[in-house]
Amino acid sequence: MRKPVVDYRGFRLSRINEPQFSHLKLLVGWIVYFLLYFLTENLIPAERCHPVHCWLDDVIPFQELFVIPYVFWFVLVAGSLLYFLLYNVDSFRKLQIFIIITQAVAMAIYIIYPTRQDLRPDVFPRQNILTSLMAFIYAFDTSTGVCPSLHAAYSLGIASVWLKEKNVPALWKVFIAAVVLLICAAVTFVKQHSAVDVAAAVPLALLAEVIVFGRYWRERLHRLS
Repeated sequence: MRKPVVDYRGFRLSRINEPQFSHLKLLVGWIVYFLLYFLTENLIPAERCHPVHCWLDDVIPFQELFVIPYVFWFVLVAGSLLYFLLYNVDSFRKLQIFIIITQAVAMAIYIIYPTRQDLRPDVFPRQNILTSLMAFIYAFDTSTGVCPSLHAAYSLGIASVWLKEKNVPALWKVFIAAVVLLICAAVTFVKQHSAVDVAAAVPLALLAEVIVFGRYWRERLHRLS
């Protein structure tokens, strides 16, 4: 079995500033995000939110099969962070900073220009385990704070970091790219986001890409010139 690059068995909170553990401080970003998420979800009423909609939303049908990649997103985020935490701390830092940037910018937008979507079906076209799961998700995740889509922005960041990894097989990178595309499509098919939200996630991800990987791309361009 591959050995982790850091032995976390010796970690104590008092050692958080030591070089081998200091990257764990980046996880505080999740605490700040969940606090802001709770505040924006509960303190900004839906009536104050601007509805997001485009013609493509009317063309895309609700399809519960996309609940599978939608929910797999949670596994992708947690699994990717855990893998990099164990086997590539530099990639963990880059991915977590990428996520923090998208979180900070998106939350600022949600507060300054609150948005909502009114795309959820009143009645599911079918009743099965997937629609039941989607009903459960609808119940705890409101339809406000949607543009840009963090579901899509995180996914693009995860793909960016994995595609730059040197010690993973090409087939795994193809799998990650396919899953990310499915997730970005899934948020519209399960009516959690408008296509506008997904489109807005692209410049947000590009901003984070430039900040986090600007040096990487400058070196690539320099080698090509």
